[in-house]
Amino acid sequence: MIGGQRAVWTGLFVVMASCQAAGAGQVDRIRDSQRLMGVPWTITVYSEPAVGRRALAAAFAEVARLEGILSDYDPESDLSRLSAASPMAAAVPVDDDLWQVLVRALEIRDGSGGAFDPTVGPLTSLWRQARRAHVLPLPAKLAAARAAVGADGLRLEPDRRAVRLSKPAMRLDLGGIGMGYAADRALEVIRDHGVTAAMIDASGDIVVSGRPPDRPGWLIGIAAVDGRAAPAADGAWLILENAAVTTSGDAFQAVEIDGTRYSHIVDPRTGLGVPGPAAVTVIAADCTTADAVATAASVLGSAAGPPFVESMPGVAARFIWGQGIAARELRTSRWPAQSDNAVGPDDGSSGKH
Repeated sequence: MIGGQRAVWTGLFVVMASCQAAGAGQVDRIRDSQRLMGVPWTITVYSEPAVGRRALAAAFAEVARLEGILSDYDPESDLSRLSAASPMAAAVPVDDDLWQVLVRALEIRDGSGGAFDPTVGPLTSLWRQARRAHVLPLPAKLAAARAAVGADGLRLEPDRRAVRLSKPAMRLDLGGIGMGYAADRALEVIRDHGVTAAMIDASGDIVVSGRPPDRPGWLIGIAAVDGRAAPAADGAWLILENAAVTTSGDAFQAVEIDGTRYSHIVDPRTGLGVPGPAAVTVIAADCTTADAVATAASVLGSAAGPPFVESMPGVAARFIWGQGIAARELRTSRWPAQSDNAVGPDDGSSGKH
């Protein structure tokens, strides 16, 4: 499992279909699922059957490999060993994949003003305990966890691809970005096998390559904010090609404490869960970006979130907050108008709250 910053849910509706590619061998729709990183992964490809099956096997193997590097639940993972070594007197070299994720994580951290922070691990652990007990963290424990979090405790040395954690009891948490990175890498593996039409659904983190045969793109539905299993009145449909989409919110993992509803997503600036109900859906060119931006935008909320999204090249978002007739919606300028025109399930329906 990657970490505590993201919840897991997806409703996926897939049309069972096969087709014959003109001038080529048989092209079938091939689909398989495995549980990796603590959640179900479903991969769908359109390909000659033998090629497609090899591509699926290689993609799942890549995700399993990355789980051994990026997981903060596995004490033997590269990430866990790095956290366990804090505080460090000097930076230590890390695996190339871990390096790439940390570099991108710090870019999102800096762009979001700290709303996304890979050092948030001590706070996510404390908030997980608070959710189970339905009691806010004790001030002393919250202060101790916050002391182990922050930009000043994590330093990257590009020349050596080395990382230093300088604060005691630091714990890196890549739950808001690692799964997206793994999805992107799995799609690269599929492309390396010559498959040009594929969709990877990492329990709501969705990335797609080229369009399925004879279709305008991958039709993906966004779940309603209240957690219903399928897109409804406040849902939306997207037609995507060579893009990624993910939804972050509190529909499926939330707790009410002293009359306030809190998300499982932790605000690194307060150490508490983000108040809800709310959901943010982000579209980006890659799943690494969509994953991290959705987390940061959830923390920033409907006021500060849209300007942050607008500052990210090629990224769009849809914010929903409140419930019932009081629910409100805001879409950033790059949100595709096509989502209003698509009707009914085709290839997928996603909501990761």
